[in-house]
Amino acid sequence: MKRTYIRFRCSIYEKKLLKKRAQRAGISLSEYCRSSAFGNTVIERLTPEQLECCRTLVKYKNNFTSIGNMFRKRNPKLAHEVEKLAEEIRLHLYNFKKIKK
Repeated sequence: MKRTYIRFRCSIYEKKLLKKRAQRAGISLSEYCRSSAFGNTVIERLTPEQLECCRTLVKYKNNFTSIGNMFRKRNPKLAHEVEKLAEEIRLHLYNFKKIKK
């Protein structure tokens, strides 16, 4: 049980930054400060967009692994799979261009 307080001064900007980092990590400001003070790495949670990017990268990794395996086995479906993957990549790149604008 925690019963003792430690107070320290910081600027308004620093306090907002600490709160934001704690929020992104999904922990309280106190827990964030304690973890940081003890030298622990505080890992921020991923945003939904970052999670979607990770899922996409995993999918691409699996696709490229499959393509590599097909090259080794001389699978006739290889050309079709490569074309399908290239089209999927093109669509993702097109969506990134739309988001930037």
